[in-house]
Amino acid sequence: MAAAQGQFSDHSNGTEGTGGRDGEGEGDGVPRAFRQAVEALRAARLRPEIEIDPTPPPKRLAPHAYALEAAVVDGEDDLADGRLVLLHDPSGHDAWQGTFRLVTLVRAELEPEMAADPLLPEVCWSWLTGALEARGLSYGEASGTVTRAGSHYFGGLSERRPATQIEIRASWTPREGRGGVPDTAAHLAGWCDLLCQLAGLPPVGPGPAHGGPDAGVVSLPQRRGPQVS
Repeated sequence: MAAAQGQFSDHSNGTEGTGGRDGEGEGDGVPRAFRQAVEALRAARLRPEIEIDPTPPPKRLAPHAYALEAAVVDGEDDLADGRLVLLHDPSGHDAWQGTFRLVTLVRAELEPEMAADPLLPEVCWSWLTGALEARGLSYGEASGTVTRAGSHYFGGLSERRPATQIEIRASWTPREGRGGVPDTAAHLAGWCDLLCQLAGLPPVGPGPAHGGPDAGVVSLPQRRGPQVS
């Protein structure tokens, strides 16, 4: 199982710091709730097929941000990939209806028979919400887009077969628990369930760190997919 790591952005000074026992970090301006949410993400244990790495977080979406990128890997091939960003505004955000927000982009290449399904966007969106709900997670204000894009190759690339990608962009507000901290590790695990489903991997029973059941949904056929650029 892989442990999650990552980077976070604090606009007060841009450093990580160590954090105090109460209130904000020790002189670094990072709120305790955000630091605990980040620590939970870093401690999450994930499926061995998932490779997860730090990625620079956005700097203008919220006062505090933490970002990860992940890929479902088969040998040297990425079957599905994406980014997950945790945002935090201690003052709250009207559109979020909370102080935390999760933002994601995931994508994968589709088999031709799946790409032709007219209901594919609705199905893919249900996979996202189903992955969260299957782990018993409470969330609100979910929104996003599902985009299906096709590529045809010509000239020197004409030997390549046509390809279709599915891309899900979404955000949701995780419900805050004790101390105003959401269960970010469980949300990360649910997000990874979505990645594995897009990659065509069969579900597996969750370990102690996952804290919830498998998503009882059908995966895409296994295939090769693109890397996040």
